[in-house]
Amino acid sequence: MDTSTQLNSIASGQDQKAKAEEYKKVLSKILGEASVEGCRAFVDHMLSESVPLVLSRHLLQVFAQGIGSLPPEVHKPVAKEALQRVQPRMVSFEEQVAIIRESLATQLEREEQWAEAASILAGIDLDSGMRNIDPLYKLQMNIKIAMLFLEDDDPVSAEMFIKKASSLIAHSKDPAIELQYKTCYARILDSKRKFVEAALRYYELSSTAMNISGGMVTPADLEQALNAAITCTILAAAGPQRSRMLSLLYKDERSQKLDVYPFLEKVFLERILGRAEVEAFSRGLRPHQVAQLPDGSTVLDRAVMQHNLLSASKLYNNITFVELGALLGVTPEKAEGIAADMILDGRLPGTIDQVEGLIRFDDKIESLLLWDAQIQNVCQKVNDIVDHIALSGIPTSSSA
Repeated sequence: MDTSTQLNSIASGQDQKAKAEEYKKVLSKILGEASVEGCRAFVDHMLSESVPLVLSRHLLQVFAQGIGSLPPEVHKPVAKEALQRVQPRMVSFEEQVAIIRESLATQLEREEQWAEAASILAGIDLDSGMRNIDPLYKLQMNIKIAMLFLEDDDPVSAEMFIKKASSLIAHSKDPAIELQYKTCYARILDSKRKFVEAALRYYELSSTAMNISGGMVTPADLEQALNAAITCTILAAAGPQRSRMLSLLYKDERSQKLDVYPFLEKVFLERILGRAEVEAFSRGLRPHQVAQLPDGSTVLDRAVMQHNLLSASKLYNNITFVELGALLGVTPEKAEGIAADMILDGRLPGTIDQVEGLIRFDDKIESLLLWDAQIQNVCQKVNDIVDHIALSGIPTSSSA
């Protein structure tokens, strides 16, 4: 007797409790044999009019919970086909669909099929009005989906779900979930190349996570967060915010234990970076951190060129475009463009002389001399006032 005949025979019975037990026996046999055809027949029968809705809901839930034990090569087609067949009546089986989607996403995650796993979970209706969904469950699902999209290097989709989680995070009192949320948000900022903001969040994680107990966070996790903060700061566009983060990280005693510390020290002290040490640093970067920009350079190239330009401004009063291009490893025209952008943004004090073909950096010595001259001028004016008072016959404190 085939599966469909067995199921139809059970459906003709009158005792609902006895029918449920018989259906479970058939399902157990189907799952034990890992039969794709048997699973298909069972789902079709449960969705037919011969099975009351109350009974079919219960049995489909048992089915949904059971298919996770099937071998991967059977589990995936069975789950996908079940979702397809239930789709027209999904409103009646939302909870069962959610269980099937969760188990399928777990299997896809094991196989590192990140995007498909995220899409499967995203198909769960978390805003359904047909069932009461715990806000904490919604929060966990949104964070999970965001993290899966991040693994697939899709920060845009990840951000969409982490924003949904943002409105739910207040419902959580679980430090582990809050840590996942903060980590995910930092990684999204990192993936979107908002490096200064990402560095700040990574640094907060490396500092505050130590307060979390229960073995959820290890010293290696804290070290990884601190290392990520340093990496993002180095990759950030030159400017005051980056300088503040560099100072904070350089002065943190924990940084001295990291392999990246010598590179961080050189960046903080505004020393010119050589190609060999830049290449060594780049080996620890993630794909989006070495991605090409529209001008053909990479994120790291841009950060190093801006850093070396700032370093040069500390060493020279002026430099030609040709010399600057040689220093940065780019054409004179590109060197001029980089300098112009930084000067316009207020990140590099200086002026460009296109006639002479050079950049003049603000002269610190001239600024000090101007300051001294202004002080001398004020003192001279004070002396003039004292002399005028003396000539007019007004007694002063010294003559009283």
